[in-house]
Amino acid sequence: MANAQDPAEEAGDSIIVTGSRIARPDLEVASPVRVLGSEEITLRSPTTAEELLRDLPSARPNLGPGVNNGSDGSASIDLRGIGPNRTLVLLDGRRLVPFGLDGITDLNTIPVALVERVDVVTGGASSVYGADAVAGVVNFVTKRDFTGIDLSGSYRITGRGDAAAYQADLVTGASFDDGRGNAVLAFGYTKSSALNQNKRPYGEAALSTVNGQPQGSQTAVPSFLLGAGLGADQDPINGSVYDVTLGRFRAAGQNDLFNFNPDNLYQTPLERYNIYSSARYEVTDNIELYSTGTFTSTKVSILSAASGTFTNPYRMPLSNPYLNEATRNQLCGATAVSFFAPGSTTPTTGLTPAQCAAAATATSVNDPNYREAAVTIPRRFVEYGPRFQSVDTTQFQIQAGLRGNITETIKFDVSAQFGETNQNQTRENWGSYSRVQQALRAFNTTTCADPSNGCVPLNLFGPAGSITPAMIGFFDLDSYIRRTVQQRVVTGAISGDLFGIASPLADNPIAFSIGAEYRSLKAEANPDGAARIQSEVLGTGARVPQDVGQYSVKEIFGELIVPLIEDKPFFYNLTVEGGIRYSDYTTTGTSTTWKAGGSWEPFQGFKFRGMYQRAVRSPNIDELFRSPVTGLSSLATDPCQGAAPTANAGLAALCVATGAPAGVIGSIPSPSANQINATSQGNPNLDVERARTITLGAVFQPSFVPRLSITVDYFDIRVTNAITQPVQGDILNGCYSTALNPSQSYNSFCQLIGRNPINGSLNGAGETAGVILGFSNLGTIDTSGIDLGVNYRVPVGNGALSFGFNGTWLDHYHFQANPLAVNRDCTGYYSPNCTNPRPEYKWNLRTTYTTGPFRASVLWRHISGVDIEPFTPGAVAGQTTPNGPNPNTVFDAYESIPAYNYVDLNVGAEVSDNLDLSLLVSNLLDKNPPIVGSGAGGTAFNNGNTFPTTYDVLGRTFMLTARLKF
Repeated sequence: MANAQDPAEEAGDSIIVTGSRIARPDLEVASPVRVLGSEEITLRSPTTAEELLRDLPSARPNLGPGVNNGSDGSASIDLRGIGPNRTLVLLDGRRLVPFGLDGITDLNTIPVALVERVDVVTGGASSVYGADAVAGVVNFVTKRDFTGIDLSGSYRITGRGDAAAYQADLVTGASFDDGRGNAVLAFGYTKSSALNQNKRPYGEAALSTVNGQPQGSQTAVPSFLLGAGLGADQDPINGSVYDVTLGRFRAAGQNDLFNFNPDNLYQTPLERYNIYSSARYEVTDNIELYSTGTFTSTKVSILSAASGTFTNPYRMPLSNPYLNEATRNQLCGATAVSFFAPGSTTPTTGLTPAQCAAAATATSVNDPNYREAAVTIPRRFVEYGPRFQSVDTTQFQIQAGLRGNITETIKFDVSAQFGETNQNQTRENWGSYSRVQQALRAFNTTTCADPSNGCVPLNLFGPAGSITPAMIGFFDLDSYIRRTVQQRVVTGAISGDLFGIASPLADNPIAFSIGAEYRSLKAEANPDGAARIQSEVLGTGARVPQDVGQYSVKEIFGELIVPLIEDKPFFYNLTVEGGIRYSDYTTTGTSTTWKAGGSWEPFQGFKFRGMYQRAVRSPNIDELFRSPVTGLSSLATDPCQGAAPTANAGLAALCVATGAPAGVIGSIPSPSANQINATSQGNPNLDVERARTITLGAVFQPSFVPRLSITVDYFDIRVTNAITQPVQGDILNGCYSTALNPSQSYNSFCQLIGRNPINGSLNGAGETAGVILGFSNLGTIDTSGIDLGVNYRVPVGNGALSFGFNGTWLDHYHFQANPLAVNRDCTGYYSPNCTNPRPEYKWNLRTTYTTGPFRASVLWRHISGVDIEPFTPGAVAGQTTPNGPNPNTVFDAYESIPAYNYVDLNVGAEVSDNLDLSLLVSNLLDKNPPIVGSGAGGTAFNNGNTFPTTYDVLGRTFMLTARLKF
């Protein structure tokens, strides 16, 4: 990646610098700015903006095409790893309408072909652009005053002939009225194909992080019963082997386990159409009218394994025609299974053989002998086919404004914009919980107790193929969710020289910028009726509530850049700057964000710079107004599973106190497919969070080494009163660990755990909250490190050899969810608590040789080694320490990932004045990703036994790009 110390673009006589609203040729801001120029963009040949930014050393991969379970169809950027909601994405310095209720921008909407460069401000920019720029700003700068025709197309394929991607872009532009006006119109189309996980040997089957063995889902074919006191069938994972012939797992002496990997994806398919237009016209010599418009239509298709009953609780009639006698007798003999008589809500346990036999022959729900058993019946609906989830999104944004000169040195810019995102999410082949329950209440194979809606009795106990199309037709359910986000922004600013006032020791006058901005944001989620009911849509469990939220903010802001000393001994340039933004939110009231810093250049080419910033971020709509939703989170080992509680009376008591029936202690199953329930919800009482950002750096461009530039920048970010959710490890350890809860009392952490009332697990439907993760202002985030950038270009023969290095050393990343939790150290670690890896070192080195029309470039991408988050016995609240899983519960080979190095090669040539061809080979050495199992990190990022957003899962890929210019 290129590094530039003057990340500027000429626009008339001014220079627009990302990180400041002041436009003046002689000024640079003190905040560090990294630039990806047009040459680097060409060499990377990205199909989406997320691909361009994913490998930035200063960024942490977030949602994108490598995320399957947990994807919402978007792609985002997370500077400094403190959350994508703290990174602001701009297009030509303007805000983009967010993708969802969390205020995050979808990078899929960026018109990559039109981007001239990308400026990345990594020192915070809240006083300039708004409080959500805590970590920094990513500004995509488009081509200005484009004339002619630019037609480009690319085709990418892996070395194995799959995961194809296509892209075609047309950009046209023309000037008119003797150059007083210019108009640009661009069209783009992108399509990428799906890559199923079983298309790679490391993704054929999910591997257990606990023992390294293949693990399947308990929701399989045939089904079995899970219930209190039913014995060994509760944990069929141990001893499982993968039967290649059957294409599934077979547990020793128990039942088959289902291999869900083949229907999960390493690359989610994307289809995108985008249109971009811009125009400007000089109404007079001093006033210019300008406008832009964007429209993007994207479709992301997510695939998951077939739906099923999973661990949802059901009432199974003992007279069900498909329930065989042996299974019925096992149910009746289990003393802890709950049975319900007709019309009764009070359960009984332990049926006599006579009662069991009588219940088996009941032919009506009103029969006094009728009994229903409270059980879970994991059965995979393989006859149904895989689950599909398509996210169709359209986004448009229009902007119009006036800019010009008030005087020769003072400029104005006034604009208004409106944007809207409409998202339609369709879930197919998921199934209805209530229809399954209705179909289980049957007395023969043709008639349901409740025949409404054409009920067809359902056979959950037969082999694959025993669920008929008629059965599927009855419980078949597709579900729809519509989300809408609207954003309005009105901005006005004046900038230039402060009436010619200058320091006595400087020639250039003080520069200023003042302005005001009004923003309003409204977001709404409108699911269909089925989606609003917890667990009604099978295969997800989580309900989707009808959430609506809005807020508006009025802001005034100002900046000063003051050249104090110029062209004096040891003071070639000494400049100070400051900025302030006063905000009034309808949700959190008033707040103030400010910055102060400067730069000192004792000799030309040697500069030192620093910036201190205070940011105040108000909560977004999702953080404020999200209704309680139960979803999934990763966990390999449940503290209450198996025999562990039988050896510790205090632990057993806590397991019961958090919702497990006493009768299941000693046989609580392990997390299903390494996942547990997690319930999250917003908090309308949230207040602002406060951040302190420090950057200190130096820029060296020595005259005695031409074409060499070096930048070194230290960053330190601390967020207090952080709007965060606790990590599940803090809650589970805080309740069950004798180190953090030595008295084994039912404390505040235990109150945030809700277990399955039937089998005591952390899996289930609406009755099982799992781990409750609510938003609060109790968190603290603290991170620091050093960025290094080096650029050097040297003539070689008839050509030139250039080097571009950009790297980040992460000194530390600490996160404390609340004062009662440990101050978790995630530096160089991964885990369900730390989610995806946070390497200590990450760098890119670009080496390019050009001669005449030919060029060859090699990119070396380095990710340092990382380890599973260590376990800290005796950890106490507030202690700065890693506090990961017990090492006895992690397979030795999955406890660390070595350093990874990738090499990309790009060769190209200008075949003619109009035609340019290039070939990009990514992952030239075809390096496989590390294997860590399916429970080593966060659910969204730990897919297919690895971390697809961090490490390459496609293997060696080839991309051919052609570009025609007229």
